[in-house]
Formats: sequence, C-alpha cells, structure tokens
Amino acid sequence: MSDSTFPEVRSLDLFADMSDENYAKLMRGAYLQTFPPHVDLIGEGEGADFLHVLVSGAVDLFSSWNNRETSVMIVKPVSTFILAATIRDARYLMSARTMEKSRIVMIPSQDVRAIFDLDAGFARAVVVELAACYRSVIKTTKNLKLRTALERLANYLLSRHRAYGAPASFDLDLEKRQLASVLGMTPENLSRAFKALQAYGVAVNGEKIEITNPALLQKFAKPTSLIDDDQT
Repeated sequence: MSDSTFPEVRSLDLFADMSDENYAKLMRGAYLQTFPPHVDLIGEGEGADFLHVLVSGAVDLFSSWNNRETSVMIVKPVSTFILAATIRDARYLMSARTMEKSRIVMIPSQDVRAIFDLDAGFARAVVVELAACYRSVIKTTKNLKLRTALERLANYLLSRHRAYGAPASFDLDLEKRQLASVLGMTPENLSRAFKALQAYGVAVNGEKIEITNPALLQKFAKPTSLIDDDQT
C-alpha cells in the first residue's frame, strides 16, 4: 500500500511528522480491510498484532467480566486504536467491534515498534497521543466518580448540543442502550434520567433530543473544561 493511497492516514498527527522514507516502511506491510457491522475485530486479552486506523465507520471498544459487558469508548474516523498495547507489545485490555460498515487500515505492530525506534518525529507523536489518551481516561474516571448519573447525562447532552452548533434539536449519535453503557448506567436508569431532565428543559422523542432551555440545563450540569473539554 503506497503512502498516497490514504492521505487521511498520512495527515493524522501520529504520522504527520514522520519522514517519507519511514512512513513508506511503516505502511509496506499494512493493508486495508472493509468489515460489515457487528464484527469482532480484536479480543480482550489477545496479543496486539496490529495497530488499527479507522478510516470510515465506527468501532465500539468494550470490555467484559463475570458475564457483564460495558462500552468503554466509541471510536470515530479518522483515528487509531489501540496504540498503547501495540507500543508495549502487550495484550489488549479491551475488545473491539464494528458498529457499522467500517474501513480499517491494519499496520503490523512489529513494524510500528521498529519505526518508533528509528523515527524521532513518530516517537514524539506517539508520546503525545498516549498522553492525550491518559488525560482522557482521567477525565472519564472523574466523570464517573464525581457525578451522579443525571449529571453525566446532562453534560453528555450539552456536549453534543455544542458539537452540533447548538441546534433547536439533534439526534443522538448512539443507541440508547449503548449510551447507557458509555455513561455507566443501565438502560432503565437512562430512561429515568431522561424523564428527570425534562425539568431542566430536555425533551426526548425517540432518538431526537430538544434542549429548550440550555442555560437551565447548564446551570444544573455545571460543565468544566477539566472534565468535559476534549481539547485540554
């Protein structure tokens, strides 16, 4: 696969500062594969054979224990997963499953580690991305431990409202069952939380959300950049 085949991959922060020669070496053993929805890509506890780059579609990173399963995060394009296991030559701590038809570039982990040792620009980019992932985990942990389920849902809706440009209404980007899992709730608790947020100007009609009083919802949710800002 030539480096001109997927410019969106080359332009990712992780690869942007690499030399052309090392990028070509890295991608020499890579290949693109298209997966249908609901296909398991990797399994928790398996060795990290590939670094995955999601070019299109969506992927659910999830974990299981004692007959329970939870979504940890949703990966959207264009982005990589799971970099830490690849760099450490360690086992995956999560499983991955396509949520819809997805195109994924798969780069052999041994090639990633080899170029990490050769290319200083790539090595710096790896450190920056892993640091961002670490900060994201801290924010998620704070969100789960410091906020009630109602506050977590309120802040999630506010973040989506901002991301869509503060429209009169917007559609949820996840199924409600999956949203409940990401927010650390049961589907039943999520349903009750939506009803409770009606008092703060949230109207729900199926997958469509209307926030009639954003100021009131924000006063209740108390968003903070130290939890809710993905850019910090």
